[in-house]
Amino acid sequence: MSSQPHGISIPRSTSVQTSTFAHNSPPTNFRANSINSFSTSPSHSFIPGSVTEVRQSKALHPLDHAELRLLLLENISQDAVKAFKDMGFQVDFHTKAWSEEELLANIGNYHAIGIRSKTKITKNVLKKASKLLVIGCFCIGTNQVDLEVAARAGIPVFNSPFSNSRSVAELVISEIVALSRQLVDRARELREGTWNKVSKNCWEIRGKTLGIVGYGHIGSQLSVLAEAFGMRVFYYDILNLMPLGSATQVETLDDLLAISDFVTLHVPELPETINMISVPQLEKMKTGAYLINNARGKVVDIPALVNALKTKKLAGCALDVFPSEPGANGPNTFNDQLNPWASELRQLPNVILTPHIGGSTEEAQRMIGYEVSSALGRYLSYGSTMGAVNFPEVDLRPISADQTSFVRVCYVHVNQPGVLRKVNEILSDHNVEKQFSDSKGNIAYLMADISGVNDDDVHELQTKISRTSSNIITRLLT
Repeated sequence: MSSQPHGISIPRSTSVQTSTFAHNSPPTNFRANSINSFSTSPSHSFIPGSVTEVRQSKALHPLDHAELRLLLLENISQDAVKAFKDMGFQVDFHTKAWSEEELLANIGNYHAIGIRSKTKITKNVLKKASKLLVIGCFCIGTNQVDLEVAARAGIPVFNSPFSNSRSVAELVISEIVALSRQLVDRARELREGTWNKVSKNCWEIRGKTLGIVGYGHIGSQLSVLAEAFGMRVFYYDILNLMPLGSATQVETLDDLLAISDFVTLHVPELPETINMISVPQLEKMKTGAYLINNARGKVVDIPALVNALKTKKLAGCALDVFPSEPGANGPNTFNDQLNPWASELRQLPNVILTPHIGGSTEEAQRMIGYEVSSALGRYLSYGSTMGAVNFPEVDLRPISADQTSFVRVCYVHVNQPGVLRKVNEILSDHNVEKQFSDSKGNIAYLMADISGVNDDDVHELQTKISRTSSNIITRLLT
C-alpha cells in the first residue's frame, strides 16, 4: 500500500468486498446464508415510468465471504443495531463510550464504528484502525472525530445533521418557560418540603424577545415555535438567511445580545466559536436576561457566566452541554475534577443543568439510528458517499438484477494529475458502463461500473488498481 498524503501512513486492508445495498434505500429481506446479500426496495429517487419501475436492483454476493464487523458504542439506538444485523454485519454493541486506550487496543478488529458525542476518534486511533472503512456519528456534531486524518486514510464520516432538530428546539422552548417562571427552583424547594409561592421576577414569555445565534435547522424550527408562544424573534448568522415567519435577522452578534430577553446558541464548535460568549458579550446582554446553550460546551466561557449570574447581570441560564462531560452515567460524575467550576455553578439559583439530552428523545434517536445506519450501509455495501462530511460525495445508480458479470470499482486516491488516466488504462479491456469521480481537498473518489468481468478479472483489477501510486483504498463490489 502506498503512503498517505501529508506524511500520514495508515495501513489499510484492500480485500475484495461486495455490495447489495440499493441506491439510497434500506434493505428489506436478508438472505441468511449470504453476507450482504438481500433484496431491496426501489430507490427513493424512483421516477415513475423509468427503468427502475420494472427492473429490480441486483442482489449481490461476496467473493470471499468476509464478514464485516461493526463496533457500536454509547448506547446507540437498537433500531440501528437491528438494521446492521439485518444487513448481515457482525455487530458488537456497548452502552458506554470508550477511552482512547480501549480504542487503540480494539479498533484494528473492526471495519466500521458508530459513536455519539463522547468517544473520540483521534489521529492515534485512526493509525491503529487498519481495517476501518467508515465512521458513523449518531448525532449532529462531528468534532469528536479527526475529520482530516480520517479523509486522508480513506475513511468517510457520516452524521445525522437534522434528525434531532425538533427535539432540541422543543427543549429550548421548555427551558425558556422554566427559566421565566423559576420553575426548577420552585420544584426543588417543594420536593424538599418548602412552600414558596412567589410571583416576583416571574414572567410570561409572550411579548418577550428571543435572540437565536445560528439560524440553521434547529434555530429556524425554534423561531416558529417561539412565535407560536407570542415571542418576538431575532436571529444572527454569518450567512444571510431567509427567515421563517416574522423572524428578523440582525447584522451583528452584539446587536442581537443588546435587544434579547433570552439568548439561545445553536452553533458548531469551531475555533471562531470557542468562548464566543465571554465577558464582553455578557456585558452587552440586557440586565435580567437569560442565556441558553444547547450547542457545544466550549462556546460559552462558563467562569464568566458564573460571575454574570452571581452579580445578577443575568437572571438565569440553561446549559445542556459542557466543555468536559462524563463518559458514562452515574452519581458524582459531574464534579470539580471534570470541570473546576461545577460545584459553584450547581449552587446558583435559576440555573438549569441537563446532561446533554437535547437530542435524547425516542423519536430523535430512532431517526438518527435509521439515517446513519442507512448511510453506513450504503457505503459498505454500495460505495455511496452521499452525505459524508469529510469526503467527496459520489454515487451511482444501482446495478440491475439482469446485469450479470458486473463489478463496481470504489477507488479512494490522492487528488493529483494523471490518476484517472492510469485507472482507465487498467479498465481498458472492459466496458465501463458508468463512471463518476469527485474530489475534496487532497482526497478524490472514483466509482465505476464495469461489465463483462469474470472472477479472475475481479482479482486482477483489484490488484492492479490498489498498486497505483495514488491509491489509498481500493474496493471492488460485485
